[in-house]
Amino acid sequence: MSIHSDYAIIALLMATVATAKTRRPGRRTASREARRRQLVDATMKCIARKGLGQTSIGDVAREAGLSQGIVNLHFESKDNLLTETLRTLANEYREQFDKTLDKAGPRPADALQALMAMDLKPKLIDRRKLAIWFAFWGEVKSRPTYRKICDEHDRYYDSVVEGLCAEIIEDGGYTNITPAAAAEALTCMSNGLWLSCLISPKDFDRDVAWSAIMSYLANVFPKHYETTT
Repeated sequence: MSIHSDYAIIALLMATVATAKTRRPGRRTASREARRRQLVDATMKCIARKGLGQTSIGDVAREAGLSQGIVNLHFESKDNLLTETLRTLANEYREQFDKTLDKAGPRPADALQALMAMDLKPKLIDRRKLAIWFAFWGEVKSRPTYRKICDEHDRYYDSVVEGLCAEIIEDGGYTNITPAAAAEALTCMSNGLWLSCLISPKDFDRDVAWSAIMSYLANVFPKHYETTT
């Protein structure tokens, strides 16, 4: 074999090693993200079943089929794990909220109706997720980190809904209500319906809930909505 052939083989080996080194971090990163998501999902199941205070690192590890060491490796503490779980829940809602807003079109009345309908979709008004939301909401007064995440979530929701109400009021020339009052009423309705679904799932009727929302919208914005039957 010639010296040129030796150099060619060495060069090929070096290129292969370099490519492998380049790819490895990507694989490790993907694996790490997937593992963290697995643990967050397990945490959600535990909270929905046992509550926030009763959920332990051991519970999460067993639910995920992993060791407690793996949980500690990725999150270091129960508080970090719970914070990431709340942040994931809030981000998922925000993503769905933004997608719904984008698909609703340019008319404020259509956008507002789409957002109200979104809150009653089975994917969002799932009892497991509702239990998790209310578990965290119950802790916001004593947990600054939870309060910060929930406040950011609420401020964004309120600002969009109030902005849409303001546009509808201006377009219709309504003088009987303010944007802030209309948005507050809609938020309270959505939260109340979520709580009703959580507490009395067998009695909760999405069609009735939707009729209640549309009746309110038709009452305050009669030029833009009609009461559903």
